[in-house]
Amino acid sequence: MTDSIVFGAAGFIGRALVAELLGRGRHVAAAVRGSAGPLLSWLRASGTDTGRLTVVTADITRPGLGLPPDGLRDVRDVYNCAARFAFGLDPDEARAVNVTGALNVLDWTASRDSVRRLVHLSGYRVSAGKDNAGKDGAGKNTDSPGRLGAYESSKREGDTAVRGRAAELGVPLTIANPATVIGPGQFIGLASMVGDLWRGSLRAVPGNARTFLPVVALDHLTRFLATVPEDPEAAGQDYWVLDDDTPELPELVALLARHTGTRPPRGRVPVPLLRVLPRRITRADPETLSFLSADRYPTRSATSFARAHGLRMPPVDEALRSWADHLVATRFGATGAPARPHGFHQVADSRTWLVGERHRPDHVLLHGLPLDADSWTEVAGRLGGPALAADLPGLGRSSASDGATDAWLAELIRPLATRPLLTAHSLACGPALRYVRRHPDRVRGLVLIAPAFLREPSDRRSHLWLRTFALRRIAAADLARALDVPPGPAIDSAAAALHRPRGAARVLAALRTAETDRTSLCHELRDMPVPVTLVAGEADPLAHPSPHPVLTVPGAGHYPQLTHPEAVARILDERCRAAA
Repeated sequence: MTDSIVFGAAGFIGRALVAELLGRGRHVAAAVRGSAGPLLSWLRASGTDTGRLTVVTADITRPGLGLPPDGLRDVRDVYNCAARFAFGLDPDEARAVNVTGALNVLDWTASRDSVRRLVHLSGYRVSAGKDNAGKDGAGKNTDSPGRLGAYESSKREGDTAVRGRAAELGVPLTIANPATVIGPGQFIGLASMVGDLWRGSLRAVPGNARTFLPVVALDHLTRFLATVPEDPEAAGQDYWVLDDDTPELPELVALLARHTGTRPPRGRVPVPLLRVLPRRITRADPETLSFLSADRYPTRSATSFARAHGLRMPPVDEALRSWADHLVATRFGATGAPARPHGFHQVADSRTWLVGERHRPDHVLLHGLPLDADSWTEVAGRLGGPALAADLPGLGRSSASDGATDAWLAELIRPLATRPLLTAHSLACGPALRYVRRHPDRVRGLVLIAPAFLREPSDRRSHLWLRTFALRRIAAADLARALDVPPGPAIDSAAAALHRPRGAARVLAALRTAETDRTSLCHELRDMPVPVTLVAGEADPLAHPSPHPVLTVPGAGHYPQLTHPEAVARILDERCRAAA
């Protein structure tokens, strides 16, 4: 028996709902239009047991959905999560999925023998249902039809059509009207505004002080949807699933700015002005403007349902911060998220980007220029113990600090419950060396890779860096060539950081600072209170003698962690064991 079928199973909401249903022990049919590969890969990556999953190919724009007429006769619950969601759609393309497709799913549901519920996803701004007092038109977008784009117009039409056809055919229907859904994998809508904030291009918040753009966490929505068919009283109901505690838009933007260490915009732009200004100035898609209102929505029935079934929304501020971490980690959908824990944390006075084990690491890894914590990804994945990598203050994704890097490093290591091996590359070797001299009891050893203070100050590569970083819009491929390393995610991340406001300027300033403490650091390297190991690439030898062992990585240059991660990981594991 098939407990549930999910149409739109490969989409952002659909795949998460499939995972939730499978996690509850349901037998699920996932209906996809194209290849099932991306869905299956996502489910495996999320740790979902797919033993009860059946994948079927369906096209909801066709009558009968392209499914065998006698197939899935015993399905109980039907979920329509399929929608064509984008701005600037062709009206016919939008209607084919959001109107015709929705009706085709309903007709197919009516032809099944044992359906107990059809759950249809509408929208909090398009639904024409009844509010908690029974008044028609609750939550319906009050903008004139001429102002709506193809997406919103088709969703409004589909909402009305599905209600009418379900009543005509006697299909037990529940409609869910989710707000902006946030969670891993959501890169459109509000995410675009967060991206502008992160890149420093959000000059003003659209709307006014009361503009309300509600959100709902993906995991809460999927739990809600999975529970709906189990309650007979939910048949015929409309549920506005959103978090009433979502801050008004200006405060929402300010919250995310505080979390990510970015500068919030100071001004606001009224929606009427946005409508008349050229798009090249506002950078706002006209179709998004109808969502910028002060309207509130009838959430009482959804709140009561959730409470009755033990469903609790996560605190909205925590959900927003977690989502922002995901957006930054994936560079707003350009890459996959790190496999290890990641996000912003307060370290001294910097909103610091951390990746890995925050409390009990065996290794702490500090990057050099112009890199960030991602430069350690390949090494960390090969280490025998957990590692913590951090973007230095003012570099990579971390916000700048008014204090010294030395104080920041002390604060980074202070809460650790372990004595890690501290490893630093190039520029970071100075702060690491000074920290160990002051706090020898907090680490088990020190590894310095290509320490900048033991290289010639007039090195040709330094001048190349200076010329390269002065070009704020340098491409990742150009950066890789300048550093003589292979292209890859670490270089992509470094290039993206250079493109942010003052990103290149901070790298240049750090380079100049590194030239000033050379003599004092060479002196401090003597008589260290913990075991010290120096690592250098064969093509990037140290220019000054050292009283400590120097290990050479054959074939490597200044960035052995990028070109020879296996060799570097092996050295670190050996040093960690030897110093235990």
